[in-house]
Amino acid sequence: MSGRLEWQELPAGVREAVQDRVGPVTAAESASAGRNSAFAASLTTAAGSVFCKGGRADGPQAVMHRNEAVVNPFLPKELAPHLLWQVERDGWLLLGFEHVPGRHADLSPGSPDLPLVAGAIEQISTIVPQRAPRRLIAEHWEAALANEPADEWAALAPRHMRGATLVHSDLNPLNVLVAGTARVVDWAWWRTGASWIDPAFTVVRLVAEGHDPARAEEWAKQFGGFREAPAEALTAFAASLMSLWGRKFAGTPATEAARTWAEHRKANGPRLP
Repeated sequence: MSGRLEWQELPAGVREAVQDRVGPVTAAESASAGRNSAFAASLTTAAGSVFCKGGRADGPQAVMHRNEAVVNPFLPKELAPHLLWQVERDGWLLLGFEHVPGRHADLSPGSPDLPLVAGAIEQISTIVPQRAPRRLIAEHWEAALANEPADEWAALAPRHMRGATLVHSDLNPLNVLVAGTARVVDWAWWRTGASWIDPAFTVVRLVAEGHDPARAEEWAKQFGGFREAPAEALTAFAASLMSLWGRKFAGTPATEAARTWAEHRKANGPRLP
């Protein structure tokens, strides 16, 4: 996000509260990616590095940071960085995560990262956060589509999205760090739903990185949830993404990829029921 604060720009009391957890901070390197945190940086201390992110506790992004804190206990350490602590002080909410080295995943055709990304997606699909707060993606999708112009296919999507499986819902390359394995970060938008949803989101990301829609779907069929999903569900989901993202993120590579996939599905998939 633009206007991200540097470490020294945080209120003194907030910096003091963080250093009560980690010891003196000797260096801070702001994150180059992401848009949902007023502050996001790798902090260097005598004990090592920690990744810290957050913002105003009463700001619009606070709910996303609280979402991350809630879901983190359900995430295996080999899948996602462990939440070490959270600090709420002087109107600020900051989260401290295990520092994870790595580069952003390459999703282009033939990339050696693709099997690693697939392993992370498969692991997500096995997680059922039974004690987590109710966050059903089907209900969220239905509410979002209620504000969109009528699209017969898109309107069918929510009925197919129900389920109890964890859904990250934002598996873009910036949220997957690769260093021997793939670890998934930024869980602000997690929900629960059908197990085909994260693979379907990834189809769009693959198309955006140069994959043909049919080849991207073939890649996603390695996941049982996607392979067994009704054809109607996938077409409806693709159409709903085109509708939702077309309004909010018009012209972005991801939105154009969603459009390409939706057009492919409508041309080659089932007819409207």
